[in-house]
Amino acid sequence: MPAARRFDVCNGDADGLCAVVQWRLHDPGPATLVTGLKREIALLERVPAAAGDEVLVCDLSMQRNRAALMRLLDAGVRVRYFDHHAVDGIPQHSRLDAHIEFGSAVCTSLLVDRHLGGRYQRWALVGAYGDNLTAVAERLAIEAGIAGDERARLRRLGESINYNAYGDDESDVAIAPARLFEILERYRDPLELLAHEPIARRLDEQRRNDLAQAASVPVHWQDEGASVLLLPDAPWSRRVIGCLANERAQAEPNRAHAVLKRQAAGALVVSVRAPLAAPNGANDLCRRFGGGGRAAAAGIDALPEADLDAFVTALAQQRWGAL
Repeated sequence: MPAARRFDVCNGDADGLCAVVQWRLHDPGPATLVTGLKREIALLERVPAAAGDEVLVCDLSMQRNRAALMRLLDAGVRVRYFDHHAVDGIPQHSRLDAHIEFGSAVCTSLLVDRHLGGRYQRWALVGAYGDNLTAVAERLAIEAGIAGDERARLRRLGESINYNAYGDDESDVAIAPARLFEILERYRDPLELLAHEPIARRLDEQRRNDLAQAASVPVHWQDEGASVLLLPDAPWSRRVIGCLANERAQAEPNRAHAVLKRQAAGALVVSVRAPLAAPNGANDLCRRFGGGGRAAAAGIDALPEADLDAFVTALAQQRWGAL
């Protein structure tokens, strides 16, 4: 009888990768990684697991992966699932171990950290900083006695890893998320990674250069409660869209932010951030236009340009913070 196989399935952003890093430090051993760029969400359908195999899922919408999840469970696969995206009901199954929480102050890396009793908390902080939970990460880091300069380095690393997940394909990014994970998992402490791996500095420099280009783009629309930025289609804009949305949210926490980017096919990619002061409603807004995500941060993969005015109107009328 063949030995059971293990598969790790995650979003290729900071939260997903750092969640799996924590788990593999806790439970080392061979595992096949299945990941991709930020908008590659339906990853469970790529997993060739069979009866007796184990699958770890981190930071992937269960809503978008439900059919593949049920197929794996019914085939005899054991699935451990950590996530913080909205889902209409969690399946009840004897082979599913689900750790799902939707609060605006939680991310997948923090859920894994809680489950592991804080053993690899610095990696959880990198994931939280990257997921734009800066205030939460700062509070936890201060409670853990992490000095200010170290907190700043962890934040830069998280933001750089998250930035690297955005692009239309892997030619847009500095390093494929799967290859980046191979580097991250070598280190029990992310500060050691920063001391030894040049990729962290390279990502941060590229992120800053892309943000500098975005700074010259005029605001498309704004009022007191929300703003819209419309980027051209270019490699730098494909990389920076999510990072830019987070930066604008941090700079103006009382305002919602939407960063849109034209695609070659004519549709628009959209990243939405609810106001940090009232971090709820982004998912509801994006669902109305075929998108999804979380209460605080969500997106739309292909908004028809003809719907741009309707989207701006809906953004202006959205009740942020209302449960």
